[in-house]
Amino acid sequence: MKNNKKKIVIVGAGPGGLAISMLLANCGLDVTLLEKRAQVGGRTGQIKQDGFTFDIGPTFFLYPPVIESIFERCGFDLWSEVPMKKLDPMYRLVFENRGQLDAKANIGAMMEEIAKIAPNDAPALQRYMDDNRRKLQHFKPALESAFEGFKDFTKPDILKSLFMLRPQLSLDGDLKKYFADDRVRQAFSFQAKYLGMSPFNCPSLFTILAFLEYEYGVYHPIGGCGAVMDKMAELATRLGVKIKLSEGVESIDFDGKRARSAITAKGRYECDAMVINADFAQTMKNLVPNRIRKRWSDKSIEKKKYSCSTYMMYLGIKGRYDELPHHTIFLSEDLHGNIDQIQERKVLPENPSFYVQNASINDPTLAPNGMSTLYVLVPVANLESETEWNAEAQASFREFALKRLEAIGLTDLRERIVTEHIMTPQSWQDDLDVYRGATFNLSHTLSQMLTFRPHNRFEDLDGVYLVGGGTHPGSGLPVIFEGARISADLMAEDLGISLERAEREEVAPSGDMQLERAS
Repeated sequence: MKNNKKKIVIVGAGPGGLAISMLLANCGLDVTLLEKRAQVGGRTGQIKQDGFTFDIGPTFFLYPPVIESIFERCGFDLWSEVPMKKLDPMYRLVFENRGQLDAKANIGAMMEEIAKIAPNDAPALQRYMDDNRRKLQHFKPALESAFEGFKDFTKPDILKSLFMLRPQLSLDGDLKKYFADDRVRQAFSFQAKYLGMSPFNCPSLFTILAFLEYEYGVYHPIGGCGAVMDKMAELATRLGVKIKLSEGVESIDFDGKRARSAITAKGRYECDAMVINADFAQTMKNLVPNRIRKRWSDKSIEKKKYSCSTYMMYLGIKGRYDELPHHTIFLSEDLHGNIDQIQERKVLPENPSFYVQNASINDPTLAPNGMSTLYVLVPVANLESETEWNAEAQASFREFALKRLEAIGLTDLRERIVTEHIMTPQSWQDDLDVYRGATFNLSHTLSQMLTFRPHNRFEDLDGVYLVGGGTHPGSGLPVIFEGARISADLMAEDLGISLERAEREEVAPSGDMQLERAS
């Protein structure tokens, strides 16, 4: 029997919405999750086309301890529920006209790889690992805590972590303490792409991103990252969450600043508290009246800095590319110029870096027998750019991207494509409601981190909590999962309940269990 009948409405079934739905239902709350699309996952959803399955967004599954702890809290074991393959090498880095580097999961083997291109840099890897292990340990309290004002900076454990920020250094600048060769620094800083940022202006804190890969590994969930979202939806349903797909929220009813209900085309869902997991900027402008937002008014939202966008190609191909690794990151010879064109000048890049996932070499479930999937990502400017992504522009950039892919040996790709799906910055905004098509949300500059990011207990409204990449602690799957835990703890505190597992009747799984879809 549930020990608390308070009603919670969650807007958006992305990774944060799914994680918090599990945590809240686990303690006996009455949880309804409303999702506009016909599937869960948001940017971590999937495209299924002609027998092929593609992850839409994230393809690297990193730092599993966070989601592992959420599963455990809800009575499930991540590793039993979600089959995953640990990758080694984790990925290949190709430096245009300057060689390549396979990122080995073992530190000794990775030192040998570095020595092949930069012998003097190889011994510094262990020092980098030791320093970043301490950095993560110091900064974890900040990443695991809600930041609701400057008073939070005065907490003893937070104060200890602040000296690790080194605001005078960029990510690349910090790495110069370890690695003289710019290719090695790029190998430990391209991860800024997870934040949609440049290693030359991304805060030095984020040296911990590459460290997490080497310390905890890079995984591929069988079926793709979207399969993890499907499993979370299944478990949430077993915990009692009512997931309603194809039922987007059209408006929110407010009593003053307190959210009282969410209205869809199917009806009204009253609530004692609300969680917003949909894209922060887009949701505020579309669903929350500007007059009741003080700090995050339309004017304030428009003035913030947003990440780059991405041009995406999801390709179903004949045969396999067995020599192409699971993940390949191709870094432009003129990386500075490439990034400047995207983030400062906001024009189409002339010689862009790109990323290719060839997951079928490790996961046969994604394509019909004898065929493969390729996922191609090219960073481009968001919709602040003057580029119009009309049909002519899309066709032109497609040809340009296919030509660029020849640099990693995909010379016969055109004739092997049997199906494809393209997404542009305009698609991100129109199809997935991503503000300005900024794939990675608000930028992670120091002026937009911690208390300067939208708060988990949303400061402009009453009884509203935020999860997702647009709020604290930031974007990237592990960080979003951590944000869901933070928001769940805050809500439990406000509602006067315990997030320990409640006595309840779990909905038994069944082969024909379906999530609710609007008719």
